[in-house]
Amino acid sequence: MEIKSPIETIRQRISCRSFDGRPLDDKIKEQLDAFLRQNTRGPFGNPLRFELVDLTEAERAELKSLGTYGVVQGASLFIAGAVAKGPRAMEDYGYGMERNILFATTLGLGTCWLGGTLNRAGFTRKIGLSSEEFMPAISPVGYPAEKKSLTDRAFRFMAKSDKRKPWQELFFDEQPGNPLAKENAGVFGPVLESVRIGPSASNRQPWRIIRQGAAFHFFLVRTPGYDKMLGEIRLQEVDMGIALCHFELAASELGIAGSWQQAIPGFDSGTWEYVVSWATRK
Repeated sequence: MEIKSPIETIRQRISCRSFDGRPLDDKIKEQLDAFLRQNTRGPFGNPLRFELVDLTEAERAELKSLGTYGVVQGASLFIAGAVAKGPRAMEDYGYGMERNILFATTLGLGTCWLGGTLNRAGFTRKIGLSSEEFMPAISPVGYPAEKKSLTDRAFRFMAKSDKRKPWQELFFDEQPGNPLAKENAGVFGPVLESVRIGPSASNRQPWRIIRQGAAFHFFLVRTPGYDKMLGEIRLQEVDMGIALCHFELAASELGIAGSWQQAIPGFDSGTWEYVVSWATRK
């Protein structure tokens, strides 16, 4: 299954924390479940598995008492998953989960990344998480409520979800410090814009991309201390996976051939952490 018009879907998707409580139409649920089950690899090759988790009323009450479920209203169905522990596991999970979320959006469903506020215990039991796997984040999925809850509006305001960093802070030409002007991005303009408007933990947008010839180098700029409270879970690495997902899907939609490769950029990136490069094929 494919995500129809990823660029338009990326533009349309917003975080939804208020659901109307209706069960999913059987056909839509089957389509979503089928997509989850075939979504098993990220760009770095770590095995992924995703499934739909349907919580009972008692389980929803337990989560709400723990302060986890309180940010979501009216949802009983969640997309949960696991990634095998390994190098770049977080990036692979972010890539795979964002593909799930975009596909759910094409089905007319609401979603919301839940990572930092997530109490994982109940969900790890539901999917049988092993000691060799991570579950960095989940998402509720369902029909959006017509009116957003006060909690939903408050979270959106606190996260500044309607604001994104400008181009000149995210995309560079040949080296850091040399912003890539949007008008000079050519066919990659819509691709980079799809990355720019992507979701990220606390809307930090930790990705930086440097165009060098026919390659686009991806770097992570960490927020000091951001991930310390979450143990082995690194949400800003998950965010990088979201950026990779948006870049790849948008490039594919526009017929731009390329692949993910490890490269040695010919410049000093300072404190920026190199992740991976997209090499364009002619």
